[in-house]
Amino acid sequence: MASDSKKRRLDPNVTQHPDMFCWGSTVHGELGLGGIEDENIRVPTEVSFAKAIQVAEISCGENYTVLMTTDGHLYSCGNNDYGQLGHLQPRKRFQQLPSLDAFIFRKISCGGYHTLAINEWGQLFTWGCNFEGQLGLNSQIPMEETPRMVRTLNASVIVQVSGGLKHALALTNNGELYSWGSNTEGQLGLGLESQAQHKPRLISSLAGVPIAFIACGGYHSVVVSKSGAIYVWGRNTFGQLGIAITGNLHYPHQLRTLRSTRIRYVSCGEDFTAFLTIDGGVFTCGAGMYGQLGHGTNSNEVLPRKIMELMGSIVTQIACGKRHMLALVPSRGRVYAWGLGGAGQLGINGARSVAIPQVVLGPWVSPNGSSIYTIDRPKSEYSVDCVVRHIYSGGDHCFASVSKREENVKPDDCRYYENFSQILIVTEARLMECQRVAMGEILDHDLITYLETVFRSQACINGSFLLDDDLHYGCSSRHSGVDVEKASRMFGMISDVQNATILELIFTSIGEGLIPSLIASPPDVETLRVYVVIPLYHGFMDVNNRAILQVPFARALQSLKPEAKRVVGIWWTHAPVQVYHRLIRAYKAIILLVLNQAQRENNSMCKDPSLKVALDALQFINELNKTQGEGLRVPYEMFYMPELSELINIRADYIKFYTGIDLYTIGIPFFNYPFLFDAQAKTILLETDQAIQMHSAMNEAASRNIFLSGAAPLSARQFLILNVSRENIVADTLRELSEHNSSDLKKPLRVKFHGEEAEDAGGVKKEFFMLLLKEILDPKYGMFKQFEETRTIWFSEDSFEGERMYFLIGVLCGLVIYNFIIINLPFPLALYKKLLGEKVMLADLKDLSPVLAKSLTSVLEYGNQDLEDIFCLNFEVTREVFGEQRVYELIPEGSKTPVTIENKKEFVELYVDYVFNKSVESQFGAFYNGFHKVCGGHVLKFFLSHELMALIVGNENYDWKELEENAGYNEGYTKNDPTIVMFWEIFHELSLEEKKKFLLFLTGSDRIPIQGMKAIKITIEPMNDDKYLPVAHTCFNLLDLPRYQTRERLRYKLLQAIQQTQGFSLV
Repeated sequence: MASDSKKRRLDPNVTQHPDMFCWGSTVHGELGLGGIEDENIRVPTEVSFAKAIQVAEISCGENYTVLMTTDGHLYSCGNNDYGQLGHLQPRKRFQQLPSLDAFIFRKISCGGYHTLAINEWGQLFTWGCNFEGQLGLNSQIPMEETPRMVRTLNASVIVQVSGGLKHALALTNNGELYSWGSNTEGQLGLGLESQAQHKPRLISSLAGVPIAFIACGGYHSVVVSKSGAIYVWGRNTFGQLGIAITGNLHYPHQLRTLRSTRIRYVSCGEDFTAFLTIDGGVFTCGAGMYGQLGHGTNSNEVLPRKIMELMGSIVTQIACGKRHMLALVPSRGRVYAWGLGGAGQLGINGARSVAIPQVVLGPWVSPNGSSIYTIDRPKSEYSVDCVVRHIYSGGDHCFASVSKREENVKPDDCRYYENFSQILIVTEARLMECQRVAMGEILDHDLITYLETVFRSQACINGSFLLDDDLHYGCSSRHSGVDVEKASRMFGMISDVQNATILELIFTSIGEGLIPSLIASPPDVETLRVYVVIPLYHGFMDVNNRAILQVPFARALQSLKPEAKRVVGIWWTHAPVQVYHRLIRAYKAIILLVLNQAQRENNSMCKDPSLKVALDALQFINELNKTQGEGLRVPYEMFYMPELSELINIRADYIKFYTGIDLYTIGIPFFNYPFLFDAQAKTILLETDQAIQMHSAMNEAASRNIFLSGAAPLSARQFLILNVSRENIVADTLRELSEHNSSDLKKPLRVKFHGEEAEDAGGVKKEFFMLLLKEILDPKYGMFKQFEETRTIWFSEDSFEGERMYFLIGVLCGLVIYNFIIINLPFPLALYKKLLGEKVMLADLKDLSPVLAKSLTSVLEYGNQDLEDIFCLNFEVTREVFGEQRVYELIPEGSKTPVTIENKKEFVELYVDYVFNKSVESQFGAFYNGFHKVCGGHVLKFFLSHELMALIVGNENYDWKELEENAGYNEGYTKNDPTIVMFWEIFHELSLEEKKKFLLFLTGSDRIPIQGMKAIKITIEPMNDDKYLPVAHTCFNLLDLPRYQTRERLRYKLLQAIQQTQGFSLV
């Protein structure tokens, strides 16, 4: 045990110094043990190296080793046939590389027979074998004994490097990945274009991916992104890429099977790969003939498979040799090894190969001080009661650095990256540094370089602003991993910067570097984060930046492949609503600016390309907004641009469109973007369409009349005239309408009541619809069911009336719109959704029956497995029809199918579908056909369901001051008349309900048209006798107001008058 080992006497013949251990092959001196007789070291043995306590990193090549100390110096030993040691000194002990003595290094990597090292400035040096150009020196020399700088990458700052058997990878701080060397197996990821590359080449197919870690195997390459996406390419003979594809991959291919496992670190053997997860699990795949996969067999594994023998242990380090592997479990103080063991590389005091993890017989102890192996004559105190700091492996040899347990130094953890090895990201510390720079102050060169690098790079931006606590892992179409609040806060810090040079630097980096680099086919969803981040930049809201920021950004978005564009849309939808707000405001501002400029220049043919780009961007956002399931992300009104009615000639453009002129030849057809039009503009379009169709119908009638003179009066042919009686208004209307075709319904409507001489100037028409719809909706017909909770009506499921009656009501509702009559029909919004082809949902059921909607919502929200027992529901609907209970099955065998936690959503959807669709299919179908017989056409498609509803029934967006301002006066009244002044003072003192009663009294409805209060124009005329109450002429919105002498009398009479309202509401 540890207490006994402390008492053991140190070897007096060896000078004490800190220690590290080695084991495995030492044929070429790769363990640094000097000229010993043994060729294989089968248990961990101390290395006599004076700077062992300062070891920062060890990298093992095929049969040599390079070591880096904490002060940045390099030492090497082992085979030097190709100059891979970088020196010509004795090679069986670690010797410093004299040619690099002036440099401080931060990272090293050994390939098969070549070495790579990064210094503190991010410059890359290489030496050794160069048969395949693996040194990247752009030279044909077969080998290089002296370390040389890779000049091709001088302009880049290298943060990671990895060597394969004959190739190499390098990652820069702006996220670019370069490869060079042999390409026989596709290991460079550059395609099939060449067998070898003698200088670094950018792997452009990974542009934008925020890479966190790179690794090379013998002939394959692996990359891990910041959120755990894994890309593999190269040789796949044994399945070492983890993809069930026969043959090699010449381009990076994502390993999707491990996307959700949160991989942090990768180590590669010659023909196998090991993956370390953030929770300490290990997966392996590839060649397994020596047991190097650790699964207990010698079989190859095509797909990554978890090493079950390590489950329950948290592995923090893994290291692959050529055909064996190590793993560190610090909580136990154990190093495990498996795979090929012929050279003693497993450290288990034998030369056998093993297929499951075995404990390496080292003298190190667990955190509680227990040990499974002791050294009889330790060379130093570090060989006693020590703990493993780091494990290293390569070729057929291994190393472990150690520290005293009492020093309480935590072992390294491969799952957490060193900052200097990572690509740059936007940080609050750096932005605070920017804020501290005063206006006009000269910038530090390092800060300039940082800002240019990070804000020009897709990869850097995609790796910034991520959710904390690794919540950004598992990036998918539903999860961007971006912390929008954090990003907003940091961009807010940028907007507060005082130094103009910094602001300009960031602006040009984003506008001239970042946005132009966006491509149509990004390699992965993780590269799309930039589309969430850029709109949060404060410069994005400045319309003057449109040529550099907003327009190129929108073009890049529109050019994305459909699936990528869909993902961006989903992310915008799930992001905080401020992202929607910023995008909508930014592109509306561009449209207004362009149109205002065109108006100032008197240019009706506005062909500024940025206009269509902005319109298409808003159209994309509007489509997203409409597909939000049970609710909108933002109100439709947010898209409205009331200024359009003043900036473009809507009527003229529509007429040109109607007559077949291609408006793209003369400008932008704005009615291709109807979501931008407010109610006023859409009403103008509807009026224009109505006027065109009425004019066309009348002209057609006049033309026929020339050839059929005498057959009928001209007036009867140019107008749709309905002759009806008050007593049989329903039957008469049905008879009259049956005699007219679709074109007749487009003519101006005139109504004549039998025995009445009044000319229809509008008032008769209003009265006709009031009487007819009041009658036809009467419960005695049984065509509609009234819901007492909401006082709304819906189609009756069991009506005795035929489809023709429903068709008539549809025609009448169409005529109501076509003739611009407002009538408060008690239908819910669902009717108008169905008329326009919008999807009806559970939320719409609340307009009919809030109780039923709440019940179904309770089913949806219930999350326990006992739902079936609690609710006792089946896939059926029960209805009472004339006192008899009837059951309708929602699916075949629905009465026998219980509603469970798994199928509850389907049940609710089918129930809602039954209420609104299936149960009234024929009734609504007839109504729909009748409605569209009158109103079918282009313009109706411009309306949203709530707008169409408001067009028929009006709304409650009251502006009482506007009612006063629009009022007209006749017969001696003026707005300054004392009675009028007194009237408006009293009116504005009334309660809301009293004002609504006045509106109902005067216009026939307490609701207002879709255009707003300005569309209600009332007229007030005097009456001489103040004994009478005010009188309303509803058909003309005319008020007869006696000249009352006192406020009290006027108020009393007015309140008396407005109580006299009954009958069907109509304006």
